[in-house]
Amino acid sequence: MTWTSTMSSGYSSLEEDSEEYFFTARTSFFRKPSGKPTQCKDVEQERELRTHLSKEEIRQKVVLYNSSSKDHLKMTLNPSGVYTGFIKVQLELRRPVTVRGGQGGEEAFYLPQGAINTLHISSNNTVRQVIQALLTKFTVADNPAKYALYKRCRRDEQEYMCKLSEGEHPLFLRLLAGPNTDTLGFVLREQQTGEVMWEAFSIPELSNFLRMLEKEETERVCSVTRRYDNYRLKLQEAMRAAGGPG
Repeated sequence: MTWTSTMSSGYSSLEEDSEEYFFTARTSFFRKPSGKPTQCKDVEQERELRTHLSKEEIRQKVVLYNSSSKDHLKMTLNPSGVYTGFIKVQLELRRPVTVRGGQGGEEAFYLPQGAINTLHISSNNTVRQVIQALLTKFTVADNPAKYALYKRCRRDEQEYMCKLSEGEHPLFLRLLAGPNTDTLGFVLREQQTGEVMWEAFSIPELSNFLRMLEKEETERVCSVTRRYDNYRLKLQEAMRAAGGPG
């Protein structure tokens, strides 16, 4: 996979079955949806449905999708039966990532919470490839296996969160759900493995994490010190105004 970037957009290409597919990424920000997500387990059902849809059924769904879309993010069906379109992925990463620097070095960096990246993908692209494309866009050096793609959906005023397997095809899920992102959204998160497995990180990554923690600790100490300095000054001013010892 190769990647070049201009402004806030990036392009990468994959070669799959002797054809070329393109990722296009754009970043925007939105308010994080409220409500506690729960789990849903219908990935197997959707995978089975994918294998049973004919080319004509796919064509009809693409036409219906495009007629329902309220923006320019349409799907395009190719003669081969492969279709291309757009998905939006929200970033919900709690830990810093290791980013490649301009001089070949690496540093720890927090990606913006709630950022949305719009990816142009094909129906053949898998969850694993989508994750790799997102990491490449942000020049993240971490192992893609540390991350997972989830789908967020709403049913009967309830919000559900379901982890997708690496072999799932996000654009097919987008096609089934329609263009409404309130009905279905995609979220990139760290793998949920309980306790952090520090042995999975390299020494440079761990060193970067330590530097980040030390920086946060210093900033926090300075913030608390400034606050109590202000309290002390106000207290001294109040005592002087009351005629007490300053």
